[in-house]
Amino acid sequence: MPIFVKTEIIKKEFLSKNKFKKKLIDKHKLWIKELTKAGVNIKSGFLVNEIKEPGAGGLLIIEVNTYEEALKIIKEDPMIKNKIVDWKLNEWIDISKE
Repeated sequence: MPIFVKTEIIKKEFLSKNKFKKKLIDKHKLWIKELTKAGVNIKSGFLVNEIKEPGAGGLLIIEVNTYEEALKIIKEDPMIKNKIVDWKLNEWIDISKE
């Protein structure tokens, strides 16, 4: 089954809005848990630098049948619905098995 990767960066105008960000991140975590309970193979997390400081963005990895299916699911992400992130969705092609 294909694997899709969503990359995201929080928009600059939301970086200092910590209460608002936390509220949406909590909703995002709940959304991930609900998808996992529904049987979707999905992982989500954020990137940190060498001293564990966040700020380099986030990744979401999802395994579904088509790009369209991944896009439909991703568009329900509370962080995307509230337009606080710039994001891209791409399919990942595993070359290690070639």
